[in-house]
Formats: sequence, structure tokens, C-alpha cells
Amino acid sequence: MSEFTVRGRYPARYGQQAFETTVDAPNENVAEERVYANFGSQHGLKRTQIEIDGVDA
Repeated sequence: MSEFTVRGRYPARYGQQAFETTVDAPNENVAEERVYANFGSQHGLKRTQIEIDGVDA
């Protein structure tokens, strides 16, 4: 598995909160899905609320 860095934004109390997280995944699509799942469970967000700006290997 490769390590991907995912950058994006999600709505917080006082506007948009930027994030950058590192995820182990076999490809970029799976890395995005894991970010959606993690932020959804940790912050109670829906997929439509999370904006992914980019994925780097």
C-alpha cells in the first residue's frame, strides 16, 4: 500500500476548516473514500460537506 496526502476543507463553527491528512491506501480513489469515512465518523459530517482539493502520492 502507498501513502497518500489528502488536502481539503469542511465546514466548522466559524467558517471552513482546512485539513491535510495522510492515509495508507492502494490508490487515490480508496484514499478519498477513507478520508470521507474518517471525517464522517469523527466529525459527524456527510460526504457532501467535505471538499477534497487534492490527493498527492
